Amino acid sequence: MGKLSFASDYMEGAHEAILSRLQTNNYIKMAGYGTDPLTESAREKIRTACGCPNADVFFLTGGTQTNAAVIGALLRPYEGVLSAISGHIYTHEAGAVESGGHKVLLLPEYLGKISAGDIQDTIEQYEVDENRDHLVRPGMVYISQPTEFGALYSLSELRDISRVCRKKRIPLYVDGARLAYALACPENNVTLQDLAELCDVFYIGGTKCGALFGEAVVVPQRGFIPHFVTVMKQHGALLAKGWLLGLQFDTLFTNGLYQEIGRPAIAAANRIRNALRETGFQLAYDNPTNQVFPVLENKKMAKLAEAVDFCFWEKYDYEQSIIRLAASWATTDADTDRLIAVLKQLQQG
Repeated sequence: MGKLSFASDYMEGAHEAILSRLQTNNYIKMAGYGTDPLTESAREKIRTACGCPNADVFFLTGGTQTNAAVIGALLRPYEGVLSAISGHIYTHEAGAVESGGHKVLLLPEYLGKISAGDIQDTIEQYEVDENRDHLVRPGMVYISQPTEFGALYSLSELRDISRVCRKKRIPLYVDGARLAYALACPENNVTLQDLAELCDVFYIGGTKCGALFGEAVVVPQRGFIPHFVTVMKQHGALLAKGWLLGLQFDTLFTNGLYQEIGRPAIAAANRIRNALRETGFQLAYDNPTNQVFPVLENKKMAKLAEAVDFCFWEKYDYEQSIIRLAASWATTDADTDRLIAVLKQLQQG
């Protein structure tokens, strides 16, 4: 048997229901740029799932592209976006937001979460600063659900952040690259309907959640981002074969598949977390989603790499490191069993 792969949650292709429909529709000629009936059906299903019948829904191919396009469309030239220090737009998108002319304004965090209080304080410090004409204005708030550390915003936390954003009249944008894994968590109490009520823009991740590729941007207030299709075109984000995106999301939002697709990942991650605790490994972060962050001695990390592909996260101290093990919608019980066996053997020496 080859090496196990728990490096990320986008390593597999796509859910079999998507592959089956792609095969069925492969030779059907479809109108371009998302003007086809499959894509319109996907929009309607997403509007229904979000309880938002008038929402604008747009389909893009990847997360970085989506973040750059949305943030660029929402901000004025003199504005920046408030984000956690660990926010994906700051740490892992190669300066895509900055390359569009907008600064990422950093806030303190806990497990990747920022607070309504810190958002309000930052905006109000700007408002009273006599030198504000020389500063970047906080123009929007970016958060992700779940966070980079796999933590979840509660409904109460999201409501508090939304309240501050509306009081200060700046948009709240939620990155949902791993949203299916949040929705599948028993600990989660934020629904798609809540996101549609409390956010100005959010996206529903497909690339990491069972699609070949693709993200669905939901704008609950129709027309809130004018000419967004043109903005997408400018970012190279308007796919000529847009029906490929539409078909995938139409499938994910048929019979509640998207709300269920993350459950195998959550079950696998919980089993891995429990096994790590039982065998004496330390967990760097306590979170309920599909990413697991054990602390390993560097020698054990090197040994583990012989059998398992994982993501190096960061140094814990001189002798130990934090790694990430990510389960996905396609993680099997057999692979989870094998990983747990490798971890137990590693701890035993």
